[in-house]
Amino acid sequence: MKILLFLFLTLTARAAEPLTHLERCTLVKTDWSDGDSFPIRTADGKEITIRLYGADCIEWHVTDETDARRLRAQRRYFGISGFGGSPEKSIEAAKGFGAKAAEEIARALAEPFSVHTAYSDARGDARYKRFYGFVTTSKGEDLATRLVGLGLARAFGVYRETPAGVTSKEFEAALEDLELKAAKKGLGAWAATDWENLPDERKEERTELAEIELSTTPSGLAAGEKINPNTAARDELMKLPGVGEVTANRIIEARPFSKLEDLDEVDGIGKQTLLRLEPFLTFK
Repeated sequence: MKILLFLFLTLTARAAEPLTHLERCTLVKTDWSDGDSFPIRTADGKEITIRLYGADCIEWHVTDETDARRLRAQRRYFGISGFGGSPEKSIEAAKGFGAKAAEEIARALAEPFSVHTAYSDARGDARYKRFYGFVTTSKGEDLATRLVGLGLARAFGVYRETPAGVTSKEFEAALEDLELKAAKKGLGAWAATDWENLPDERKEERTELAEIELSTTPSGLAAGEKINPNTAARDELMKLPGVGEVTANRIIEARPFSKLEDLDEVDGIGKQTLLRLEPFLTFK
């Protein structure tokens, strides 16, 4: 019965959010853009910000604690926390790889490109409006695939069925394979990886996240405030007890939900987590 419900919800979500094809888009140059999130101008002159599906570039504009935590997680993921012999040098190197990703975006999108988007809300920070999308360069290359293949992004984030009909799981697996290939070749950030210490770095990150999720209370919410999992930004979802970044991304992937029990289909959310979430959720 759960399998049938999951298939029904998945098909409903796809029918509700078809991809729109935007041709001859151009990149809007800004000081804040990075490799996975940047503003574009459509052929009819509209300006929107696109957040790539499936690719997560290293933060290099770190302005608050949330950005700093993400940068630390990315350094641990690539195994570069000890690069240069000090946190300062490791952070500097990591930001440099983030800047290289932004430079690659400028090169890859120098000519008009196309975008496929369902206008799904891709806000990490609730203050900024972004939409998830697939970007295809003038040479016909998927941009997320290019970034991961160059070692300038990790295969991480929100996934969905591609414009070519590849399922979200297949798309995710393909990016993970490309990431492995880039790591073997020592491309991009992988050139600085300390392979001996990488397992320990990733374990430390997992342990820390698990402890944070266990101890987190919705202290960031005002008294009586509730969150709608269908519309909340990633950082808003992470205010919920037991919800970290990975689980927040999975919630976004699985939208929409009509009731609390639908969240049971999200990987990482079980019966106990649902009980903790119930007082803080609304579906109106």
